[in-house]
Amino acid sequence: MADDNKTPEEPVRSTANPKDREALKRAADELLKKRGKASAEEKSAWANGGGEDGTYGPDVSADEEALEIEEEISAIQAENSDMKDRLLRLAADMENLRRRTSREVQDARAFAISKFAADMLGVADNLRRALDHVTAEQRDGADETLKNLLDGVELTEREMHATMERHGVSKLDPEGQKFDPNFHQAMFEVPNPEVPNNTVVQVVQAGYQIGGRVLRPAMVGVAKGGPKQSAETEPGAPNPESEKDA
Repeated sequence: MADDNKTPEEPVRSTANPKDREALKRAADELLKKRGKASAEEKSAWANGGGEDGTYGPDVSADEEALEIEEEISAIQAENSDMKDRLLRLAADMENLRRRTSREVQDARAFAISKFAADMLGVADNLRRALDHVTAEQRDGADETLKNLLDGVELTEREMHATMERHGVSKLDPEGQKFDPNFHQAMFEVPNPEVPNNTVVQVVQAGYQIGGRVLRPAMVGVAKGGPKQSAETEPGAPNPESEKDA
């Protein structure tokens, strides 16, 4: 019952002076400002590479950073040089491939008819044999029909040689030229001291070439016993008389 008669306790009121509270607040603000300033200085010291006592800051010095940058530049330059070298090699390979392909295409065009032209040589030989079998006396005493036939065969032979020339096939008639084993085939030797040695003095069968390559060598007889050749003629060069005959 004694407790029921107690009066409720009143809240304890601060007896501190309001002026003292203002002073404490100002002191706390100044302390926070000092701490903030110290933190800012510390961050600046870390950014600049070290504090006043040298106990903190980045581990990499300015010289080490410069060295790393120089190494990176050297690595980039080496990579650039390697890529340039690869590019030049690739360009050279492509140029070689282009030239080789172009040469192969030209050869294919030039020598595509080689087999056909070689087969047609027999026809040309037969036309020439047919004309050679008619002597000059027989031609003079021939009637109009035989003359027309001979003229037709000659015209056919000339037209055939002209057509072959248009396709790169040329006739070799090397009489009077120096013997060339690349274009001529020696069938026999003719003793003749008046003609330079190793000179073609007789053509048994005319030869042919296509694009500078021998299609069929000319069968020839060569001189023996004469002086040595003083001036060399171009091997395989067509004889003007053969062109006239063609």
